[in-house]
Amino acid sequence: MYPTNLDELFPSVKYETYSGINKASLCPFPKSDCLDTELALEDLDKLSFNTGKENTLENTLNKYDNTAGFNLINFSVLIISSILIKDKMQIVIITLLSILLYTVYVTLKEYRKFKLELNILKYIKYDSTNIFNSILFFIIYLFGLSNALEYGEEYALALNFVALITDTQWDAFEAIVTVAKIDISKRKFNYIEHISNSYKLLIILMFTTIVMFITLFGLYNISILLALIYLSFEIINFISYPIYSIRTCYLQLEYSAQKTTINKIFANILRMSISFIKSPFCTGIGQISSTIYQMITVNYMFNKKFKVENNGEIFKKT
Repeated sequence: MYPTNLDELFPSVKYETYSGINKASLCPFPKSDCLDTELALEDLDKLSFNTGKENTLENTLNKYDNTAGFNLINFSVLIISSILIKDKMQIVIITLLSILLYTVYVTLKEYRKFKLELNILKYIKYDSTNIFNSILFFIIYLFGLSNALEYGEEYALALNFVALITDTQWDAFEAIVTVAKIDISKRKFNYIEHISNSYKLLIILMFTTIVMFITLFGLYNISILLALIYLSFEIINFISYPIYSIRTCYLQLEYSAQKTTINKIFANILRMSISFIKSPFCTGIGQISSTIYQMITVNYMFNKKFKVENNGEIFKKT
């Protein structure tokens, strides 16, 4: 195990380099300091070490990542059951049971390798916004979709068609929040880099949405005007989402999980309230209103407490 930043700490020492790691020819400190008790302890704190076995979060996640297995089972069971069975409900039940059994298998296989620790107060800050978000979203769609569907088949078809071509994209887009939380926790977060990568992903997702719209539109007897109106709501929210969602993550982990969660609750209450409006576009209007509210409040809280440098690093304002 050797210090890797010796050149900065002790420039007067001669070093040799092996495999990218600096090693002092005799010892990791200047000769006069090798056995000198006057060696400042703070210098030891500055040393960074390379052990050759970095136990990073990425390695752990990759080691226990079963995404491929889940996707393979889901796809295989779904295709095979669709060929053999005509009842849609039975197909769904068989697919879900297969995934459940695989989940139980993976859990039983790996449970000894994990240490289970339950501390709601300590860890709720990582998922507090998502918890309340999921609860309120259930209410929003329960009443919002009910209102929209009351206006007839034409509106129902257009709304469901847009949901068909955007819901999967939203699920994929949530990855930017997951990655942001991991990097913030590891102290490797770069704001500019994350924003740039988010919009690169957005371009890909928008391309797939447009392709699906063009490909599938002819198969549905829907109004193109209504479909474009519903789609415009989604596009506006797609464009705005990286800005306030990444900043929300940072505020949640580095500022105040309580204040950030309360702000998110207010945004969803606003969206939920608008979903009660008797309009076929109530869900879209509520979505836009919630986005505008979060853009204003999240940016205000973030800019009040933090500053983004030109290199993407974030510093707390004094």
